[in-house]
Amino acid sequence: MGNNWTEDNLISIRERVYLHIKDLILDGEFKAGDRLVERELAERLNISRTPIREALFRLESQGFVKTVPRKGVIVADISEKEIIEVFTILSSLEVLAAKLAVQKLDDEMESKFKASIQKVKEYLSNPEEDASELHRELNHLLYSSAKNVKLYEMLSGLSDYIRAFAKIGHKNPGRAKQSMEEHLKIMESVVNKEMEMAEYLTKIHIENSKKAYIEAVKQSEKKN
Repeated sequence: MGNNWTEDNLISIRERVYLHIKDLILDGEFKAGDRLVERELAERLNISRTPIREALFRLESQGFVKTVPRKGVIVADISEKEIIEVFTILSSLEVLAAKLAVQKLDDEMESKFKASIQKVKEYLSNPEEDASELHRELNHLLYSSAKNVKLYEMLSGLSDYIRAFAKIGHKNPGRAKQSMEEHLKIMESVVNKEMEMAEYLTKIHIENSKKAYIEAVKQSEKKN
């Protein structure tokens, strides 16, 4: 996201500011305990403090930041227990999304799945590339294919919440490639309308992501 901010469309700016700050947290630029000062953020983005304040309030309601007396707003330190709980919830909802994706598959969505399958195959031919954006695209595809607005909103929120921690798991040798192979099998099962297989593979994918995160944390603790 660029920093050419204007305020001719306040609703658009509010959303962009919220997404921008959230991405900075999830990508690790703002780390746990860092202070987020309205004035500094407003100067950085060259906008007024109002959309900054609204974005921070929204992020606090989602648990990304918290207000601390005499410190102000800081990036929240999310516990390992909370992260594992989110993985568990995400598993149930993604399995439901996979089921609905098969049930509601139409020609348009099938075409999108086939295009994404090709993208993943191209990535797997050169798995050294960063797949963060592709991973996000694949999640969006699965969530939107369920054609359930509320489910999409819940999954998108949880997926954002867990993104940084899933990336930690990708530091394990071979996990990023394995994750893409799992996505590929899920999409192929959806296209083939193999509902039970799609549900099973989705559950396995989330479980493997959780295990990879836990293993990466353990390895980090050993180094420290």
